[in-house]
Formats: sequence, C-alpha cells, structure tokens
Amino acid sequence: MANLNELDLDDLKKIGTAPLPVRLGVIALACVLLITAYWFFMVKPQMERIEGFKRQESSLKQEYDVAASKAANLDAYKEQLKDMHHEFSIMIRQLPDKVDIESLLVDLSQTSVGAGLDVQYFKPQGDIPKEFYAEHPIRLSVKGRYHEFGEFVSGLAALPRIVTLSDIKIGSDTSDRESDLLVMELTATTYRYLREDEQ
Repeated sequence: MANLNELDLDDLKKIGTAPLPVRLGVIALACVLLITAYWFFMVKPQMERIEGFKRQESSLKQEYDVAASKAANLDAYKEQLKDMHHEFSIMIRQLPDKVDIESLLVDLSQTSVGAGLDVQYFKPQGDIPKEFYAEHPIRLSVKGRYHEFGEFVSGLAALPRIVTLSDIKIGSDTSDRESDLLVMELTATTYRYLREDEQ
C-alpha cells in the first residue's frame, strides 16, 4: 500500500516494466471497471427494455384474446342486434304517437266499474318527455274493497296500452267513518312515442 501511495503518472507510464503481480492487478482492475461500465451502460438498459416489451406483449395478448373472442362471436352479435332491433320496433309500435285521454278515461272507467270500484277523481298531469318517448302520468283515486283493488290492477295490466302504476296509497275512507270501504290513490302512467320532430 505504501508503494501504491507513492505511484505517480510517470510510474503508470512504466507499467510495462512493473513486476508481474502489479501488472496482473492493473489488468484485473481495468477488466472489472470495463465489465461494470458495460453492465450499467449497455446490458441493464437493454434488460429494462426487454422487460418493457414483455409487459407490452402480455397486454397485447390480452387485447388480442378479447378481439379474437369478439370476432369469433361477431355473427352471433349481429344476429342478437337484429333481434333486439326487431323487438324494439315491436315495442315502439305498442306505444301510440299521441295520448288519447278520452279513450284512456273510458278504459280506466270501464276497468274500475268492472272491478266494482268508484272513481273519485282523474287528473292528467301532462307529458314528461324522455329520450324517444314521453310519459303521461295521471293521478287518480278510487274507492272500494281491497280485493276489488286487485281486480282493478289486473284489469289495467290487461289493457292493450302500456300502463304502469306508482305512488300507490291505500287508506280508509275518511268521508264515511262507518263504511268498510278503502280509498286507493295512485299514479297511472301511460306512454307515447315521440315523433322525430319532437325528439
């Protein structure tokens, strides 16, 4: 170590005449430095790139599998889409393009009378536009017995037009305390198809 501390530039120029162990040590040190530099500057970046490519390959394989699965089922998807369009057009035809309040009133009256109910009030609320259809809610109140309410609801379900019921409240008749009749308040919503100019 004392000899190494005393080395200067002129001694390095005379390395060829140095003793064999010194020359071997210098060569080994130079090799270690070269291999380390090669590892950090050449090999390590390439290994990182390879790892990146492996991750990309895995991601692309997953995308390919999804795309291949969709391509394999493309005919089935087209057939399913065709069926959905057909069913949608059938459902659209079930929606009238205008709400015929008079005929709806007749349908509701006949259904309630057929069930043995007394209609207290019938209040159309006006259109509520949606994407391709409009809702037309109607508030109504009917008086009768519990099983008659069931017949009334079944009768509404059997109507050719689509009618949904919501906000149903059933309570005792407050106008006649001695009666065993009940009052049902509800919202009956019918639907109509919006024409293209309305959409």
